[in-house]
Amino acid sequence: MALRRAAVIAGALAAAVADGALLGRILAPDGFSAAEAVTLALSVVLSAWVGFGFMSALAGFFAALGDRDTDPGARPAPQGRTAILMPTYNEDPGLVLSALEAMAEDLARLGMERLYDLFVLSDTRDEAIASAEAVGVLRMRLRLEGGPRVFYRRRPKNIDRKAGNIADWVQAHGGAYAYMLVLDADSLMAAETVAALTSAMDAEPGLGLLQSVPTIINARTPFARLQQFAARVYGPVYARGQQWWSGAEGNYWGHNAIIRVAAFAESAGLPHLSGPRPFGGHVMSHDFVEAALLRRRGWAVRTAATLGGSYEETPPTLLDTAARDRRWCQGNLQHVRLLGAAGLHWVSRLHLALGVFAYLAPALWLALLVFSGLAWPAERLSQGSPERAEAVALLALNLGLLATPKVLALALALRSPKSRAGFGGAGRLVAGFAAESVVSLLTAPVMMLMQSVAVADVLLGRDSGWAAQRREGAELSRRDAWRAHGGHVLLGVFGALAALVLSRSFLLWASPVFLSLTLSAALSARTSRQGPVRTGEARLLQIPEERAPPPVLVRALALRQAYAAEAKVRRTIAAMLREPVVPYDLAGAAAFAAAPRVSLAA
Repeated sequence: MALRRAAVIAGALAAAVADGALLGRILAPDGFSAAEAVTLALSVVLSAWVGFGFMSALAGFFAALGDRDTDPGARPAPQGRTAILMPTYNEDPGLVLSALEAMAEDLARLGMERLYDLFVLSDTRDEAIASAEAVGVLRMRLRLEGGPRVFYRRRPKNIDRKAGNIADWVQAHGGAYAYMLVLDADSLMAAETVAALTSAMDAEPGLGLLQSVPTIINARTPFARLQQFAARVYGPVYARGQQWWSGAEGNYWGHNAIIRVAAFAESAGLPHLSGPRPFGGHVMSHDFVEAALLRRRGWAVRTAATLGGSYEETPPTLLDTAARDRRWCQGNLQHVRLLGAAGLHWVSRLHLALGVFAYLAPALWLALLVFSGLAWPAERLSQGSPERAEAVALLALNLGLLATPKVLALALALRSPKSRAGFGGAGRLVAGFAAESVVSLLTAPVMMLMQSVAVADVLLGRDSGWAAQRREGAELSRRDAWRAHGGHVLLGVFGALAALVLSRSFLLWASPVFLSLTLSAALSARTSRQGPVRTGEARLLQIPEERAPPPVLVRALALRQAYAAEAKVRRTIAAMLREPVVPYDLAGAAAFAAAPRVSLAA
């Protein structure tokens, strides 16, 4: 494990050195101005960052070549009693309860209903939603009679958000269970996967947390479908790479993971940080910290990168993704205060640092763009000059570091007939890869700008608050798209004009950024389109879980549709309970009132 980590870090440093040497030769002939020095420093730091991701993906690729398909059912029967926890905060009860009910039925199918209990842990503040949650749980209990038990608890005060919700359950009920399987409001998991996670905990008494790698499902908008396709193709390589070098010092992503309750109770109590928000108060991105605290007490934290059957959903639009990233940005930057915490394993500190840098990097890329424009050596990049050749080599190095992991992931997906068939065949897989690459190239710069603004907000002391994540998208009108992206469009247009005045070669170098900003409003509106997925789009961006949906997913979707169909009846019943004398059939109210009265005979 030490050699693996040394190799990944050495590769990242080699990328930084190569980048610095090439750029230094381009900028050095006339000495270094202040702008050139800053450009060189930013480029070296960011090359190390990209190089680390490249090395991790490269390791994941070669590790995955030796993997075989894992049958989650081919494991010892689980023994440890497990609680399945579904924390919820002002979420659609149909989304939450349909997933839980599908999982409960799947567990009963395997005859494991007595080993698992289900808990809906509500922090909901909206009374109407809370009422629907409680009624939904009662009805679920009736339908699951003889199956897994279902419990509902709504906290009177939602102290410390999701982390506080889980901590409250651990203190009140955790002693009755060996393990807890923590979900998110959009999580879903097959019974075989639940059993495999439990068996893995049974087999390794020193294992404190085992993180599954969720597959994104149920994407309906073009933006979400692109994210779903990208995660399904590229995600396994990155997850396998992280598993390869993390070992027992893995990380936690906050959901779709099984945790040993006793280990969590003795290790993972979170502090309240001194000072005001956004850097003070309770720990927002609690998952990274809880993993570090578990490892500090000697418990192993691992990733089950080859285990399938774990699912989640993704924000439906570019703006919804940016809103989620704003909360994550604040939580991850808060980790700066925890990097020096006593007793943490150095790999746990590395995970925390990588999480911080994931949100600093976009701001540094933006700064690099600005300073490279000021330092652009146009006069030294004439045809045939040595600096021109080095500039081409520098471009090739950076494109290679960024693009190679995607190409390796595509090669992995193409290597077997079964894998290719899951994506609709090799042709559709390659076409989907090309389409996703183009769209990601266009969306990355505008996301960079929005994430940079989020970093600035946090540094200026602005708290993100706590709003429920929107799971269903709202299609953007042209007016709304311009309101959200008008500043980006103007920046793209005027930035391109300024770059043209500065240097045509610089304009060519930075053209993807200016094009992204200029097209941001149109692209955001176009990819937010609601409605049924078009046939061509479905074929182009198809994933295996759509071609052959797992039974638990089919059942969860059916239950969600049934819940949505009952919405009118639930509203009618609620209205009758509020105003019993008002006829609930408003369409027939006039006829009812005009009907002749009937007298009863003695």
